Amino acid sequence: MAKTRDNEVDATKRSWPWAGVALSSFPVTSSELIKSKIRTVRGWPKAGVNFRDVTTLFHDPEAFRAAIDAFAEDCAKQQIDILAAVDARGFILGGALAYRMGKPFALVRKKGKLPFKTLSEDYNLEYGTATVEIHADACKAGDRILIVDDLIATGGTLLAATKLFRLLHGEVVGVAAIIDLPELGGSARLRAAGLNVHALCEFSEKE
Repeated sequence: MAKTRDNEVDATKRSWPWAGVALSSFPVTSSELIKSKIRTVRGWPKAGVNFRDVTTLFHDPEAFRAAIDAFAEDCAKQQIDILAAVDARGFILGGALAYRMGKPFALVRKKGKLPFKTLSEDYNLEYGTATVEIHADACKAGDRILIVDDLIATGGTLLAATKLFRLLHGEVVGVAAIIDLPELGGSARLRAAGLNVHALCEFSEKE
């Protein structure tokens, strides 16, 4: 990826050859570009919640490419063996990144969605619990794994996914997400669990 300086994307020189996409003639920071393409839906799915909608980013080829480029640059530094992603928007990011990096892709799915032998882990929600699963052959002992999702809120889902890969003696080296909501404490919990955290942008509750 051609760059003008750290964390900048030169929009006139792209390493990802998507023909027919009109590109800006001026460099922009990838974080600014990505954040500008995320839609906030207030009061959804319930009053008081600011939902950060990444479908608008997926709909913008330049911003989506910038996100995958940024993830790929960080991924290359960590010598990842397997890309994993969390159900469901994480699959869009993880699949594109695994293709870009030429790495195996493992799914972290909601309970009952995987057909083969699985490992399961419960995690807490605001009301009650939920469960995620991975296949029992999702990784080998010693594999270096990066887990991808669209957003870090409380961190519960990503921590549960981490526990599953560690049960298989995989080495989860970090997590990557488009958005961090630091006020909810998830990124701090993930770092406390020994994980590198790479978020492309942040939102405060006031934004």
